[in-house]
Amino acid sequence: MSFKADKPAVLFVCVKNGGKSQMAAGLMDKVAGDSVTTASAGSKPGSAVNTLSAEVLGEVGVDISQNVPRQITREDQEKADVVVILGAEAQVHEVEGTLYERWETDEPSERGIDGIERMRLVRDDILERVTTLHTTLTTR
Repeated sequence: MSFKADKPAVLFVCVKNGGKSQMAAGLMDKVAGDSVTTASAGSKPGSAVNTLSAEVLGEVGVDISQNVPRQITREDQEKADVVVILGAEAQVHEVEGTLYERWETDEPSERGIDGIERMRLVRDDILERVTTLHTTLTTR
């Protein structure tokens, strides 16, 4: 796989850019160090990062508490080698030359699991996917 810059760039997208995409970017930063450029954005950004998302990432040494949700742009997508869309709701207008993946992440609330326990399961699912993506991007 060839990259647009000197290292792979990944853009994580969800609707509000307050939970899953922020978690994925934070976890990729933790897993990848400086071997991958990460960003996150939302198709309809909210006003703040989800408190439980920030709390469960804090448990694994990742601080997203000061991050601010932002709107996805065409430029974001053009810079990215891979755009990962988390969940079924977020819609993006794909740009040529960028690879797109959609992750249907675990949704513990469908099994009656809510609150902090739900968010830990979501975090662990995203961490597993991010780790696999990192390996794919950095193994040649």
